[in-house]
Amino acid sequence: QVQLDESGGGLVPNGASLKISCVASGRAFGHYGVAWFRQAPGKEREFVAAVSGTGQFTYYSDLDSMKGRFTIERDNHKNTVYLQMNSQTPKDTAVYYCAAQRGDTYLTTLSRYPYWGQGTQVTVSS
Repeated sequence: QVQLDESGGGLVPNGASLKISCVASGRAFGHYGVAWFRQAPGKEREFVAAVSGTGQFTYYSDLDSMKGRFTIERDNHKNTVYLQMNSQTPKDTAVYYCAAQRGDTYLTTLSRYPYWGQGTQVTVSS
């Protein structure tokens, strides 16, 4: 089992960059694939990016609104997964959640992740 704790969110201006973190507690973190999802006010939670347990494979949302601006990476020595977000717009305003599932794979489906953090709020001003 793993527990997840996101941090690094905040209020940023339009066009800014931000890097948020997800720290995991528990053993064998490298055996867990991790993903970032986000949920904007009044909308469903959506997939952003995922990374396999070893970090060898990554996968990103194919939505035009996110393409090419986000980078997911992990440091298993620190039990941490990061999401770098560039050129942010107000449409990126959401609560960002990290989620984990046991397996060295990257999955995009919300229901495949049994472990979730509490989320970190990212607000991009116009």
